[in-house]
Amino acid sequence: MNKSVITNVVAAALMTIGYFFAAPILLSVGLFALSGAATNWLAIHMLFEKVPGLYGSGVVPAHFEEFKAGIASLMMEQFFTDENIDKFLSEQGSGAAKINLQPVIENVDMTPAFNALVTTVEQSSLGGMLAMFGGSEAIAPLKEPFIHKMKSSLIEISQSEDFYELLKNEIEQPDVMADLRAKISAIVHQRLQELTPQLVKEIIQQMIKKHLGWLVVWGGVFGGLIGLVAGLIT
Repeated sequence: MNKSVITNVVAAALMTIGYFFAAPILLSVGLFALSGAATNWLAIHMLFEKVPGLYGSGVVPAHFEEFKAGIASLMMEQFFTDENIDKFLSEQGSGAAKINLQPVIENVDMTPAFNALVTTVEQSSLGGMLAMFGGSEAIAPLKEPFIHKMKSSLIEISQSEDFYELLKNEIEQPDVMADLRAKISAIVHQRLQELTPQLVKEIIQQMIKKHLGWLVVWGGVFGGLIGLVAGLIT
């Protein structure tokens, strides 16, 4: 049993005991406590569920689109600003943490580069000499060493300070930065489109329902105190 249920049960029990044992003060305490706890519980319930006949209930599902728009606005205006992106790039350049292109380079197919080299040699003045030694098949064994050497060289270049500064300067160009923010915005909106009213409701409930339960508890406590005062002065 959660806090809300326990509070309402205790308040109802006090009211019942006061009624059957003719104890006006106890009856007043229980009645006011139940009133405070029940109304607070209903208010919390109305945040997430539409209650027929009660205008304004079901706030979260009713304002679902506004909720999504608010998240998108918050992320783009507070997190993915030009200043924050620039700061991220600057921090990436300091210390050991840098943009690591090695995994990308290692997965790039360098075969077209080798084929282009072979074609260039065949079409050059060395083509005739190459044909005498078996043509392009003669340099086929060089393919793997060439690809390995190319990747090693590219990785070494990508990890140099000069390369990073060039990359950073290009990314920080106004048109590039705007395009980057536009792509981030598109990704954010795409992910938000995957949200459903039910999912949003569950997310919010998980975050705040635990703490909102104390509203019911304190509603019962203060209601009971008011009932005690009412019982003493009547």
